[in-house]
Amino acid sequence: MSDTKKNKGLNKEEIAAMKEYLKEKNAKANDEGAVFAAIAKMKEPDRSVAKKVHSIITASAPELSPRTWYGMPAYAKDGKIICFFQNAGKFKARYSTLGFTDKANLDEGKMWPTSFALDGLTKTEEAEIAALVKRAVS
Repeated sequence: MSDTKKNKGLNKEEIAAMKEYLKEKNAKANDEGAVFAAIAKMKEPDRSVAKKVHSIITASAPELSPRTWYGMPAYAKDGKIICFFQNAGKFKARYSTLGFTDKANLDEGKMWPTSFALDGLTKTEEAEIAALVKRAVS
């Protein structure tokens, strides 16, 4: 595609995320080191929130394996992503997000949230995240 034509599909951030995903798929190992590297690339305050979310998730559900997913910190069970942290800077969003995939056991009735906006953390949100993660892996 020439530089004069506008991309009507994915934006540059989405294309970068897809490239990261393909790199992750081809990697021989994807572990906590990759998560720490992804967090280290974040700007503040996203970095601090991501570090805290990582510690909450790993403490609440030690059976989850940290890895990256589309370049974001993510946590898998039996190779399936259960939850992930998307920093605000990733897609130039207003807030960071803690998301859960369809592999998470959060079903409640006919409708339930699968993504939560994070604009900082207090003890209340930390406790809510811990409870959600425990429920997601149950």
